[in-house]
Amino acid sequence: MGLIEDSIKNIKSSRAAMKKRSRVKKYLENNRVPWSEGYEDYKWIEIEKAIRNDSLLESFRNNQNLPGYGIGMDERLIEYPYVFSRLRKGKSVLLDAGSTFNFETIVSHPMVAEKELCIYTYHPESWNFIDRRISYDFGDLRVLPFRNAWFDEIVCISTLEHVGMDNSIYGYGEEELTHHGSGSYKMAVEELVRVLKPGGQLLMTFPFGKNINYGFFQQFDSTMLDVIRKIMDAEGKVEFTFFKYQVEGWLYSNEESCRDAESFNPHTGQGRQNDGAAHSRAICALRFIKNQ
Repeated sequence: MGLIEDSIKNIKSSRAAMKKRSRVKKYLENNRVPWSEGYEDYKWIEIEKAIRNDSLLESFRNNQNLPGYGIGMDERLIEYPYVFSRLRKGKSVLLDAGSTFNFETIVSHPMVAEKELCIYTYHPESWNFIDRRISYDFGDLRVLPFRNAWFDEIVCISTLEHVGMDNSIYGYGEEELTHHGSGSYKMAVEELVRVLKPGGQLLMTFPFGKNINYGFFQQFDSTMLDVIRKIMDAEGKVEFTFFKYQVEGWLYSNEESCRDAESFNPHTGQGRQNDGAAHSRAICALRFIKNQ
C-alpha cells in the first residue's frame, strides 16, 4: 500500500510541476504583467533563488544595489532577502508575526529549518508544517499571548500595515475590522518589542511613502515612522533601510527620496502607473536590537 500511495503522490507532484511550468511560460510570453497567470509561480522561483544565493545575500547585508533586480515584481523580492541576510545563524526561538514564513520555500531553507519557529497569524491557513515541529498560534498582534522576553528573533514582513485596517479581503468578521483602528499599529509594535528577549532582534518591513489608506492596508509616512522610532529608541537600537521601486528595478534609497511614493492596489487599480510596479513603490525595512 505504501508503494502505491507513493506512486500516486509522485504522479500528482509531477502533474502539478507541469502545470506550474506552463503557467510560468505563459507569464513570460505575455510581457510579464504583474498578477497575471503565472506571476506568483515565477515570483516564488525568484524568491527561492534569491534567499539561497549567498552572494546576493551578502550584497543585501552590505546595502549594495543589484542592477535590474526585481523589475516588475512586488516587494517580496526585497523583503525576504533583506530578512534572510540578517537572520542569525544557528538555533534560536523565532516568531513569524504575520505568517509570511508559512511557505515550503521558506521553512525548507537551512537557516529556518534549524530554528524553533512559531508562526502567529489571525486565522488558521489551509496548509501547515506541523510535521516539522513548527508551531502555530492565532490571535491579534496587538495582544500577543506570549510572556515577556520569550523570542530570540522576530520577523514581521508586510504585516504591520494591515493592523486595524479593513481585512474583509482575508475573510475576517466585522468585529475584527473595526477594533482600535488604523492608529493601533503602535500596539502591535509595543507587543513585538515586549516579547523579544534582551539582545534579541526584530526584523520588520512595511510600505512607506505618503500616508494613504488603501482599504486593506495603509502606507506609512515619516510621522508614523517617528512613532515607531520613539517606541524602539526607548527599548534598544533601531536601524532603518529604505528601498525604492523604479523602472530599472528595486534600488536602495533613503527616507527623503521615498516620501512621495504611492503604492499600487492591484485589487482596485488605485495608484497604477507606467513603471511596472506590482504593489509598493517604496519599502522601509528595520532592524531593532533590544537592550541587554
